[in-house]
Amino acid sequence: MEFTRPRGTRDFLFDEMRQRKQAESTLRNIFENYGYQEIKTPLFEELKLFTTKSGEEIVNQLYNFKDKSDRELTLRPEITAPVARLYLNELEKTAVKPIKLYYYGSCFRYERPQKGRFRQFWQFGCELIGANTPQGEAEVIALCSDAINALGITTADVNLNHLGIIRGLFKHFNITQETQREIMVVIDKGDKDLLIESLSGDDPVIDNDELNQILLKLIDMVGDKSILNDVEQLIAPYDEPKEALEEFKELIELLESFNVDNYTLNLGVARGLDYYTGIVFEIYVPELGAQKQICGGGSYSLVKLFGGQEVESTGFALGFDRLMNAIEELTEREELPSHLDIYVAPISDSVRPKAYEITQILRKNNIKADVDLNGKKFKKLMNYADKIKVSKIAIIGEKDLEQGKITVKDMISGDQELVDIDNIVEYIKGE
Repeated sequence: MEFTRPRGTRDFLFDEMRQRKQAESTLRNIFENYGYQEIKTPLFEELKLFTTKSGEEIVNQLYNFKDKSDRELTLRPEITAPVARLYLNELEKTAVKPIKLYYYGSCFRYERPQKGRFRQFWQFGCELIGANTPQGEAEVIALCSDAINALGITTADVNLNHLGIIRGLFKHFNITQETQREIMVVIDKGDKDLLIESLSGDDPVIDNDELNQILLKLIDMVGDKSILNDVEQLIAPYDEPKEALEEFKELIELLESFNVDNYTLNLGVARGLDYYTGIVFEIYVPELGAQKQICGGGSYSLVKLFGGQEVESTGFALGFDRLMNAIEELTEREELPSHLDIYVAPISDSVRPKAYEITQILRKNNIKADVDLNGKKFKKLMNYADKIKVSKIAIIGEKDLEQGKITVKDMISGDQELVDIDNIVEYIKGE
């Protein structure tokens, strides 16, 4: 009988896990520098949490099931909805706002696996809850940009939009929520030909040619902050979107204070869900080709959808797997050092008990140490130490032990030195 991993999943071996842990550690450090604290939510949630957020059609993309008590559950496809549920359950009535939290974990979607897209994948993201200000939005974007830069990804482009502009136009032209939802989904797909067909084909989604022409011009506006003048002229006859445009201008000015300059204004960026109300952004790494998007985020009001009181959140989720692809594509991969600080090599059976004792002393002092457990001959021990690229090896011999010493060999220079056992920890740590 042959067992293979399920389709759309991966195994990660030692070196790849070390690289992923290194990236994870870098991200944690940046997020915590910004005052965010980590939370964890369950891998599975009630199915209705996600159908309430995204509609019944999402069920086709889920690993959903009934448990032994006939409850409808699903493996989480993303972590934004679980965070909103956690806020309602644990934080709404007690936490002081703004709340800064971050998360890292695996998600599951039943969709066709392809390059950069898997059925089990990881997200690293955050939520700023209760700071509905341009300052809060600017800081979240700065956090995202800093986190990506810290990983050595220097070509990332933050594409920004303010959905209040397009929603203001919808309001002026009395477009129903259902129609708004339909056209926002089309815009979100980023398929220009499909959008043109949807707005100006034989059977347009919106039955208003004036609005359709405005939308086609608006979503085609991409560039630096100078395009805001073009947006202003385009919406000049309509009052409803003007407040959102002013908020957008304020955000752009604030980004300079937060030292963010790797952004593009892109009026075609849209998150295709109703609860996104203000700033939205997506981050692209062009070198990744068709799977260039590594992040999506914005400002939204999701808690109210789940029955809580109105509270604005700004957040984003980084696709951790695509981040790793970008790191591999854009950075020089350095040879990883050994996973050990020292390898302990007893050269005879009689010294093994003392070798184990010394190894435990090292470990208890936060020195990454391993010891031969298979009774290898000395030559094989040296070959093994060479193979795992450990920088130091502790040679445990009877004559040295009689003097209360062991020999420590530097595997890079070839030098070796007799070291008092009582001082071995300080010696390895260089103290």
